[in-house]
Amino acid sequence: MGMDMETILKQTTSFRDDLLKDLKETEFAMYYLEAALADYTEDGDTEAFWTALRDVAEAQGGIGKLAERTKINPQHLNDILTSQQNPRLDNLQNILSGLGFRLCLGFAES
Repeated sequence: MGMDMETILKQTTSFRDDLLKDLKETEFAMYYLEAALADYTEDGDTEAFWTALRDVAEAQGGIGKLAERTKINPQHLNDILTSQQNPRLDNLQNILSGLGFRLCLGFAES
């Protein structure tokens, strides 16, 4: 017996609400971003990483608050986070810093 659309939407919304609530916690957000970055290094898909950044930004006050912290115009920031343009590395570092994180390198496993 299949689920009706209302049930699917309710469960999807509930999952999203739970995710955003969890992403308010810095440690959870860090692991979430690390996982998205690890996926990117494996498959080269930047979309998942930008989606993760958007999720964390939304959970931690939204684009407006992040724009204040990073001094990036909100529309420009939204364009960056929706992959409308290729972000420069300084923008990525600025966004991560605005979310309370920094990009650091580790040794690659051989």
